[in-house]
Amino acid sequence: LVQRQHFCAQRPSLKPAMSGTSTYIGRFAPSPTGSLHFGSLLAALASYLDARAHHGQWLVRMEDLDPPREVKGAADQILQTLEQFGLEWDGAVWYQSRRHDRYQQVLQQLIDQHQAYRCYCSRQQISLRHSPVYDGYCRPSNQINRTLDPNQPAATRLQVDETTIVFDDAIQGQQQQRLDTEVGDFVIRRKDGLYAYQLAVVIDDADQGVNQIVRGYDLLSSTSRQIYLQQRLGITPPQYSHIPILVNSQGQKLSKQTYASAIDPNQPTASLFQALRLLGQNPPQHLRATSTREMLDWGVQHWQLHQVPRQTHLAESLLEL
Repeated sequence: LVQRQHFCAQRPSLKPAMSGTSTYIGRFAPSPTGSLHFGSLLAALASYLDARAHHGQWLVRMEDLDPPREVKGAADQILQTLEQFGLEWDGAVWYQSRRHDRYQQVLQQLIDQHQAYRCYCSRQQISLRHSPVYDGYCRPSNQINRTLDPNQPAATRLQVDETTIVFDDAIQGQQQQRLDTEVGDFVIRRKDGLYAYQLAVVIDDADQGVNQIVRGYDLLSSTSRQIYLQQRLGITPPQYSHIPILVNSQGQKLSKQTYASAIDPNQPTASLFQALRLLGQNPPQHLRATSTREMLDWGVQHWQLHQVPRQTHLAESLLEL
């Protein structure tokens, strides 16, 4: 049985991110783990063009939640690169590292409402129980005969029910996932004290009024968890659109971990042309000789989301730079 549930009553802490009269608000939210590579440019350009084609706002947010993975100076370098490519954003840049108090406020709300709980399990312990998903071992209902040390490091998990999350992705089509059997109760604050991406992204999107999200296919698997959390907090989910990611010759997503090269800031027009082509927009050859501004203006005027390939990934070898 497929159920759609929206938990909107008596949860005043977060307002819904979307209503029938809302204007388009999109965003690009990179992690400052290194310089922008071509895969990041695809996501930035797609989200920018979709926002501007709808005469909407395009926000930039730094998802700097994980200090050990961050590269010093990367956030400023990313912003510089966006400027060099003519991708101008609206308003101030938000930094997740400055919003811990807000995340804690919502986390405590979920705990007080008995929707989240402390979990003491290590990855090794979960693995030894041979469960493909988290088995709820630390759920309050399973702790009756156990003594737990409140000073022991613990993660915080959101308790999920039997709801099947169903949503229509504007590029990839209808998606569905039953969290209790396919994911289990998921972490919203890590055992090391860092707030989890799933919690922070939901709160930030709601607080910024984001109602349209265009991002990479690698994040599609997170979307059902984010929608479930949005429902628990009384937030109307935004529209999601997941573009194919760019992969190297080994089939790995371009990233710092796979030694992806930074995009050349001295060739913005050539890079934008190739990005438009990979996004299925069929730019005319004469655009190669135009300016960055003319390239983006053409992209906004001719943007068609339905022409973005309905694929999980694109090969880096398709680039002609």
